Amino acid sequence: MSNQTTLSKIFSFFLVKIIIGIVVVVGSVFLVEWLGRLLLDKTQLNDDTKNLIIAIADVFAALSSYIFLFRYYEKRRIKELSAASFIKNAFIGFMTGLVLQSLFILVIYVFGKYSIIHINPISFLLPSFATAFTAGFVAEIVIVGILFRFAEETLGTFITLLIFFILFVLMHVNVKDATAVSVVSTAIQAGILIPAAYIFSRNLWIPIFLHFAWDFTEPGIFGGINPSISIDKSLLTSKISGASFITGGQMGPQNSVQSLLLCSVAAFIFLWLAKRKNNFIKPSWKK
Repeated sequence: MSNQTTLSKIFSFFLVKIIIGIVVVVGSVFLVEWLGRLLLDKTQLNDDTKNLIIAIADVFAALSSYIFLFRYYEKRRIKELSAASFIKNAFIGFMTGLVLQSLFILVIYVFGKYSIIHINPISFLLPSFATAFTAGFVAEIVIVGILFRFAEETLGTFITLLIFFILFVLMHVNVKDATAVSVVSTAIQAGILIPAAYIFSRNLWIPIFLHFAWDFTEPGIFGGINPSISIDKSLLTSKISGASFITGGQMGPQNSVQSLLLCSVAAFIFLWLAKRKNNFIKPSWKK
């Protein structure tokens, strides 16, 4: 009986839940991608089509492994991925990412120089779509759905947000071509804004589609640099020039001063609305 109690305590500890969740979800995605590449490389499909099929398979693997694991592990309904809230929250998330990236480019157009050299076929959106689709779903299921959610349940909302901000600063402070603006911008975007969207809605659709739109719009539509995405096709072949604090320099528009300011405002709005909805969680020792 005591062994069962000890084992139960171990598996209910938030760090153990995080480790198990990451292993299962990331492992499932890795396995599906490996098998998919193995099979698709034997076909005559072009690379863009292969990547799109793999992206869809990766997303399915991430969603299904998360839902099945935590439905069993936590013995609950997975409300954060409810189909009933999908359309509304996916729209809010996608539009948030799209509007923010569009505003970054607008500021460059006004205060720097953004010029469109060529408009390419719609098919040029496929590479960024496939990459952003995978990144949005897999990254936010792992980062927000597992890491942030379990940490917040134990440490509370404020402490977890602070930890995430610091972690993203440390992860990006030594990145090549990083500046103080780019490091703080990234920490606010990934460590505050996206978790804030989750705190506001208590579902994963907003952060997932915010991330998806973010990675899709910047390189795929506007042809801007996104440090985490390497593609050679975009809807608009563009030229960006001007002061690096406006253009983001080698780190791209998402690491500009306007990005830092606008993402801070967006994060504040999400958190303010979340506070009004009483969505903040107290640390477990204060409950």
